[in-house]
Amino acid sequence: MADVMKNAGYATACVGKWHLGFGEKTPDWNGDLKPGPLELGFDHYYGVPTVNSHPPFVYVENHRVVGLLPDDPFVHGKKAKTKEIHEKMHIGDIGGADAAHALYDDYHVGTHLTEKAVDWIKQQKEDPFFLYLATTNIHHPFTPAPRFQGTSECGLYGDFVHELDWIVGEITMTLEAQGVADDTLIIFTSDNGGMFNVTGQGAWDAGHHLNGELLGFKFGVWEGGHRVPFIAKWPGKIEAGSVSDQLICNVDMVATISALTGVEIRDGQAVDSVNVLPALTGNPQNPIRDHLVLAASRRGFLAIRRGKWMYISGQGSGGFGGTKRGRHDFAGPAAIAYAGYTNSDIASGKIKPNSPPAQLYDLKKDLKQTQNLYHEFPEVVQGMETLLETYQPSSAPTPKKKKAKKQ
Repeated sequence: MADVMKNAGYATACVGKWHLGFGEKTPDWNGDLKPGPLELGFDHYYGVPTVNSHPPFVYVENHRVVGLLPDDPFVHGKKAKTKEIHEKMHIGDIGGADAAHALYDDYHVGTHLTEKAVDWIKQQKEDPFFLYLATTNIHHPFTPAPRFQGTSECGLYGDFVHELDWIVGEITMTLEAQGVADDTLIIFTSDNGGMFNVTGQGAWDAGHHLNGELLGFKFGVWEGGHRVPFIAKWPGKIEAGSVSDQLICNVDMVATISALTGVEIRDGQAVDSVNVLPALTGNPQNPIRDHLVLAASRRGFLAIRRGKWMYISGQGSGGFGGTKRGRHDFAGPAAIAYAGYTNSDIASGKIKPNSPPAQLYDLKKDLKQTQNLYHEFPEVVQGMETLLETYQPSSAPTPKKKKAKKQ
């Protein structure tokens, strides 16, 4: 996206969570971090180099860690001098760099990144710009600023949502103050459904159903795992309050921005992206996207959506497999049973022994995915399996090597 916008003459910035790595090798945190955002079309980057749950817990600006001193380098395998926050993952700890770590306060990451985004917008004045703001809200650990703590009545999860609402408000008010709100397209969306981790479980018990009526949670291919909010605002171009039922995906933003700017996508790039601009600015009667392939976290566990049908190539969600309340990876049949969802393949938190080998749902009639129709519509199943096979890598068996005979 940044390449397209930059080629169209826009200033480009990425603020927030990156989590795409800096090349194929282990990053040299004491040196230049690249290739990264600046090599992918962004003029400026400021943010969290991995994610707020994984080390190192520092900020990066452009190619360097903020606050890093030559005589205070990072040390692999050493625990960093940071606050112990619940649900932080200390996998592959990276310690040292005390000065850089000291600048990172978990409870002010959201407000700090917002300030950086607002400052960058103000610097652009009236020049066209593209900002990709990837907030750490509401990824775990849930660390809202003190002023938001206790405001939601459903724990830190809800408080973190309140802070996210404030972040969006700060961005929109800045656009208004700069006089560019009416000429700016704002898109608010997410990369996954809500995760049923420990804090999410507490919010659920308090009455906040993070994925609403949708079955399942993050990492799985049930609707709750991947169907996300998508809200767009563009005064004079998008009708306020309008709703579209078009099937779209976040990867479609590349082709959409290409259509918006007139910058052509290079051959071989964004081949899975579809221009969904007509769904934003109008109300097309025919489907823009014919189908969509989804991958759960379990290797080889694919699903395909086409029209009203959702076909899932295995049993369960294909996501995390935690089976007990209180586990960070609580998911799948056990979690939906705890949460009170109903699904015809599941009883007492487990897959029934006689359940079909795969799943088919009519989302138009059964958005909650209560009834697996695999056996009722074999012709639909066959068509979906045939279509899904076109996306599978070739799996020709590897010839067995013959053992050499002893002479």
